[in-house]
Amino acid sequence: MIVVTGATGNVGQPLVRALAEAGERVTAVSRGAAAPDIPTGVRHVRADLSDPGSLKPALDGAEALFLLTSGDFLSAGGSVGDVLDVARAGGIRRVVLLSSQGVVTGRHPSALEDTVTRSDLEWTLLRPGGFHSNTLAWAETVRTQRTISAPFGDVALPTVDPHDIAEVAAVALRDSGHVGRAYELTGPAPVSPRQQASAIGDALGEPVRFVEQTRQEARAQMLRFMPEPVVEGTLDILGAPKAAEQRVSPDVERVLGRSARTFAQWAERNVAAFG
Repeated sequence: MIVVTGATGNVGQPLVRALAEAGERVTAVSRGAAAPDIPTGVRHVRADLSDPGSLKPALDGAEALFLLTSGDFLSAGGSVGDVLDVARAGGIRRVVLLSSQGVVTGRHPSALEDTVTRSDLEWTLLRPGGFHSNTLAWAETVRTQRTISAPFGDVALPTVDPHDIAEVAAVALRDSGHVGRAYELTGPAPVSPRQQASAIGDALGEPVRFVEQTRQEARAQMLRFMPEPVVEGTLDILGAPKAAEQRVSPDVERVLGRSARTFAQWAERNVAAFG
């Protein structure tokens, strides 16, 4: 049995599907209701990692855990150590942690990873950069105005398809050959916001206008739904990325035996969101 936390998210949903299609018994864990298209045979359990004890019913018969911690969990002072204690007591022997490329580049602390790697559990670390799906924040203005507004229009980053992250996670959860490894997950090539707008237009079959914002314009917009330190850090990455943040990693291809999916492929698969 494999337990997937964050099972209704951009990575969790395709991971649950990938594991179920591979014939694994899966328990999908989320704080709210199950995803509407949860695969047949997958068990759903409502639990909140900020209350590690609530995870116990999901662990019956499980041996592996996909661990995704939300920003809410971290800001509320949640303890990954407590979660791992409950997991270990419930029979979990392997953990795959969704971490961040920011640990490698020094933008994010390594505390979560350290807690996992210092445990006596088998572990694998996944360190994705930005997601292709972050561009869903543009969906409303694309639908209503065929316009995208974003800063740093020509600064390119190798964003990654959440489905690729999910497929790497599925392999790591099932195959002991990935124990003790850390994988940096990116797309196959850097892509700029202006290029992303063009790819979305191509998927729609009609042009999408790109309007470049100043940093201050973007900052004011982002502060409506993100705390200031997160906004400043995000804008630093988008506007002045480190060389390591622009580097394409071979790890998706190494694990899956195929190239990572491009942003254009993601846009075609998700065109309905922008239509």
